[in-house]
Amino acid sequence: MHIRNPVEWGVDQVRSAGEVLGRTAAHRPATLVPEVRRITLADLRRALARGVDDFAAFRSDVVFLVFVYPLAGLVLARLMFGYGLLPLLFPLASGFALIGPIAAVGLYEMSRRREAGAAEVGWADALAVFRSPAFGSIVLFGLLLLAIFLVWIGVASAIYDLTLGPQPPVSAEAFLRDVFTTEPGWTMVSLGIGIGFLFAAGVLAISAVSVPLLLDRDVGVLAAIGASLRAVLANPGPMAAWGLIVAAGLVLGTLPAFLGLVFVMPVLGHATWHLYRRVVVSE
Repeated sequence: MHIRNPVEWGVDQVRSAGEVLGRTAAHRPATLVPEVRRITLADLRRALARGVDDFAAFRSDVVFLVFVYPLAGLVLARLMFGYGLLPLLFPLASGFALIGPIAAVGLYEMSRRREAGAAEVGWADALAVFRSPAFGSIVLFGLLLLAIFLVWIGVASAIYDLTLGPQPPVSAEAFLRDVFTTEPGWTMVSLGIGIGFLFAAGVLAISAVSVPLLLDRDVGVLAAIGASLRAVLANPGPMAAWGLIVAAGLVLGTLPAFLGLVFVMPVLGHATWHLYRRVVVSE
């Protein structure tokens, strides 16, 4: 009898859930890809300003809602040190950006309600996404991002095995010394940054406006991804700048000890909703 490890089990669960949700999505009538408009860097500044404004309006409600995100980061960091998986700590931390669009779905809902003129909006309103007609599509897209995240972790592990590995580091100090003072360490960093950039660019292309669009309109996963790709192709400069803003924000948010994400995540999440509203043409 073969006992599966946690990675095998997780992949099987993602595959099974994806098949079920895929059959469900297959019954949805075909929907045209929404139109997108061109934006400028000024639109990014306005989206960020609106994101900060939403964060200020929700204050402790938002902090409570997203506190689980940095908490998860701390738990993962502890596991990495406790089980000798230190080489995967940075890939896991940077991989948060790959699943961020789903992690922030509750924030999109809060901004959507406030924009629609709701008298009061609190963290409990974020749970309304579970009652959304598009919830199945949102979950399916989340599984896609999770699969990409798992592939990234596998690739990062392979890079370590080919450079500094395959044996685990004897200590954190030895690992950092090897990373920054040896040729294999420099090779690992170069490959990791280069391949990681490709993963991040790919996820940005398919998710720039996908999840807010799914929440706003029941268009289906393929139409949402199509709209996101069109938005990126129509606005390569602003979208590249947006990707850099998100990446820089998440890096800053990991300090100290991931606690900065308590503030960075809600601002970026709310700003993403307002960016979506500027990019995608209203019905």
